Amino acid sequence: MQKTLLDVKDLTIKFRTDDGVVEAVNKVSLSVQEGEALGIVGETGAGKTTTALGIMGLVDSPPGKIEGGSILLDDTDLLKLGEEAVRKLRGKEISMIFQDPMTSLNPVFTVVEQIAEVIVNHQQLGEKEAEQKAIEMLELVRIPAERAYEYPHQFSGGMKQRVVIAIALACNPRLLIADEPTTALDVTIQAQVLELMKDLKTKSKTSMIMITHDLGVVSEICDKVAIMYAGEIVESGSLEDIFENPLHPYTNGLFGSIPDIDKEVEFLSPIEGLVPDPSDLPSGCKFHPRCKYAQHLCRVEDPSFREYSPGHFTKCFVHEGKLSVKEVKKYE
Repeated sequence: MQKTLLDVKDLTIKFRTDDGVVEAVNKVSLSVQEGEALGIVGETGAGKTTTALGIMGLVDSPPGKIEGGSILLDDTDLLKLGEEAVRKLRGKEISMIFQDPMTSLNPVFTVVEQIAEVIVNHQQLGEKEAEQKAIEMLELVRIPAERAYEYPHQFSGGMKQRVVIAIALACNPRLLIADEPTTALDVTIQAQVLELMKDLKTKSKTSMIMITHDLGVVSEICDKVAIMYAGEIVESGSLEDIFENPLHPYTNGLFGSIPDIDKEVEFLSPIEGLVPDPSDLPSGCKFHPRCKYAQHLCRVEDPSFREYSPGHFTKCFVHEGKLSVKEVKKYE
C-alpha cells in the first residue's frame, strides 16, 4: 500500500468583497499518494488554482479566507500551523509552478539569484554552492548556463516558464503542484517538460498535482483525475475510470469538445453556456443550467458525492437512480 502524502478534506475558501461573498472552493476533498500524480481538470473559473493556493497557504487574506476543512501533509494539518512553519515547508516539502511566468519572477534580480535564493533558504548551502546548483537546474530545463546571469526581461515567455519550473524543482520537493506548467511553451519544449516531470515521478517518486485544461497532458502524466466545476469536484477516479467510463454530464461534455481523429463529424459538441459566477451560484446541482439532462430535482437539491464503482466517485442524480434518465451518454 502506498502511503498518503496529501489528504485534503472539505476545503472551503471564500472571498469577502464589497460586491458580496465569492464561494471559490466548496468542500473539496482529494488525496495524493507518494509517487502519484493527480490531474485536476476544469474550465477557467472552476476553482482549480484557488484550491492549489489554499494547499500552499497562499490565499490572499483579506479578502480571501479558508473557512473550513483540513490539509494534511503526512499527518500534519497545514491549516493549524503558523505562517513561519508553513514558510519552512513551502519550497522544500511542497512546491508550486505558477501559471503566469510574467508575474512570477522578480525583474530586478538575475534568474540564477532567484533560483539560488530558494536553495540557500532550504538547504543551508553557501552562496557559491547554491549558485552552482541553480545553474544546474537551469540546464535541467534546457536553458544554457551562460544565460544564468541575465534578467527576466531578457527571456521569452517560454523560457521564463522554464525558469519558474527550475525554481519549483530546486529543492526536490516531495509534492509538486503544477498550475498549467506548459501553457506558455511551444510543442517541442512542452514535450521536454512533460518528460522531465515523468522522470521526477518515476525516479524521484515526486508526488504531483497537475492543474490543466489539456486532457492530453493528463493522459501523459496522471494516475488519478478529479473533474472540477463551480468550486466542487464533480467526478474523480483513476485515469482509466475517467477516460474509459466518464459518468458526469460535465465530464462527458469536456470529452465531447475534443476533436477525435477516428470520427468524422462536421461540428464538435461544446458545453453550452458559461461557468457560473462564484458570487451567485445556482441552487441545487451547480451544473444544472448547462446540463441537457437536468430535471426539477436538479434545480432544487444538490446531489451527494457517491462512489459508483471502487475508487470512482461522481456527483449526479442520474447515478443515484433518482432521475428517469437511464444513462448519461457522451455528448454527440
